[in-house]
Amino acid sequence: MAESSKTQKTVKPNVFMRIGLFIKQIIDEMRKVVTPTRKQLFFWSLAVFIFVFLMMLLVMGLDGAFGEAVFHIFG
Repeated sequence: MAESSKTQKTVKPNVFMRIGLFIKQIIDEMRKVVTPTRKQLFFWSLAVFIFVFLMMLLVMGLDGAFGEAVFHIFG
């Protein structure tokens, strides 16, 4: 019984059918996309800019601290 399920091969559709299915799935997913309002877009963009700015400050601070530490250790 277990051997019969192993001997059956699953038939894959040809490459053109797979491409067509892929494009159909892309279109179906794109229909689910909701465009944000102007207010939502502004606040999400602001949040991203603030986050990136804070990460820049963090990396700059760590870079300066490690640079000073290396300078003091190796002269």
